[in-house]
Amino acid sequence: MPHLVAVPILVPMLTAALMLLLNEKRRREKAVLSVVSGLIGMISALALLRWVNAPDVGGGAGSIGVYLPGNWRAPFGIVLVADRLSTLMVALTGVIGFAASIYSTSRWDRAGVHFHALLQLQLMGLNGAFLTGDLFNLFVFFEVMLAASYGLLLHGSGRLRVQAGLHYIAINLAASSLFLIGASMLYGATGTLNMADLGMRIAQIAPADRGLVHAATAILFTAFLAKAGAWPLNFWLVPAYSAAVSPVSAVFALLTKLGIYTILRLWTLMFAPDTGASAQFGHNVLMALGMMTLFVGALGIVGTQRMSNLAGFSVLVSAGTLLTAIGLGQPAVWAGAIYYLLSSTLAVSAFFLLIDMIERWRNLGASIAPHEIADHAPFLAPDLRPLDGVNLDDEEQAILGRAIPAGVALLGLGFGCCTLLLAGMPPLSGFLGKFAMLSGLLGAREMGASGWMFILLLLVSGFFTLVAMTRTGIRHFWTQPVEAPPALRAVEVLPAAALLFCCVALTTQAGPVMQHATATAKGLFTPTAYRKAVMGARQVPNPVAERQAP
Repeated sequence: MPHLVAVPILVPMLTAALMLLLNEKRRREKAVLSVVSGLIGMISALALLRWVNAPDVGGGAGSIGVYLPGNWRAPFGIVLVADRLSTLMVALTGVIGFAASIYSTSRWDRAGVHFHALLQLQLMGLNGAFLTGDLFNLFVFFEVMLAASYGLLLHGSGRLRVQAGLHYIAINLAASSLFLIGASMLYGATGTLNMADLGMRIAQIAPADRGLVHAATAILFTAFLAKAGAWPLNFWLVPAYSAAVSPVSAVFALLTKLGIYTILRLWTLMFAPDTGASAQFGHNVLMALGMMTLFVGALGIVGTQRMSNLAGFSVLVSAGTLLTAIGLGQPAVWAGAIYYLLSSTLAVSAFFLLIDMIERWRNLGASIAPHEIADHAPFLAPDLRPLDGVNLDDEEQAILGRAIPAGVALLGLGFGCCTLLLAGMPPLSGFLGKFAMLSGLLGAREMGASGWMFILLLLVSGFFTLVAMTRTGIRHFWTQPVEAPPALRAVEVLPAAALLFCCVALTTQAGPVMQHATATAKGLFTPTAYRKAVMGARQVPNPVAERQAP
């Protein structure tokens, strides 16, 4: 079972390598490989999540799995760490990646070359970044992920994608440079790049070198804040996410969460309460930047008219909410934030897929070729007809008993679910996540003005999202005449429906999920178990040497 930790990295890497051996005439085989790889990755990620919570693994529930790929002990060798948080993020990546790989087979994988190989490399970089336990390999996996994302953003070509791609590449190259500078400074000051070791070294560092550590951390976190879409480094996000093809945008919703995850992981390890004078370093900056990001995202949502921009600003609202919650430094708030992270990411990814179907329906299929509208899902065929001669209106169309085409009803239902999830309205998981954060905040001994400001911004952003989504829904589903029912395919509908179903499952299983989130938050606040597991991982003895021993 310990080798399972490496499976979410190895499977997409080997699949991408195999795809590169196939020419572009064999796209069907590539699509099958991509879907199968996504399924294996999702199953292995869910198995990892179950494994770290198993009561009989390594001393009890919530065990931490440490894998030494080179069989070198930490902090000298490469370390992969599977704990509650990392496996949760890998599972989220597996679900969204699998859904995007299925959706892309409808038509978008034929809009350019090497789509599925790039998608697999993207998933490999994401999973590796979530599982790695040192800064050097975090940088490597970041670059793998970013290199793949450059190609995916430009997939399908067009002026808007090229323009957004140039901005996206420029900001990420600058962020990568800051990443290297900050990591180099940290290594020079502490002598290690292992995440678990960094916290212990910082606690013992000389007062004269503490300023250098803080400066290195500020530079390093600037790179992560840019990747997370934090204000004022988020000008690239909405144009890039709205310009990408829909399955790519759905996966891109994970990129900002990777920035959030990295900040949460490093900040809790490096500046835990036991790190002396460095404890909670920079939490006020995280709160301020998070609130500004939340404010800018809320204004963008209520001011935009494009559905794709609406989804992009929803990503900013989510990022701002999570950054502020991290900066508050309270485990009860972190637990609600982890739950909210799952719900908001799934909802935004599903929304990106729905946008593609809604906009294609409203432009009467102008964005697709005629041969691509075949193979409709049989249960979505528009075969419902109004009753003749029953309560006719001025145009002699039936009012009572007028049937809504099944495809329109499905898109409307999906849009309504996304509205409730993104606005944080009951009864779905978006409301439960925000309610959990507010409950944890109000239950704290000291909240202060920053806490009340966060509550205000959270409520205002939810109201603005509700207004904007309602306005968009009226414009697309009520005010415009339906000249033709939408032509939907099963491979398009099922992934979006599956992501929304996951949000419903989060709602019905809120108790167990919140228990997991609460245990995760407590482990982050007191990272002693994480440090002991990583630093105490033992090398596997050489079986040949054991046999030769007297």
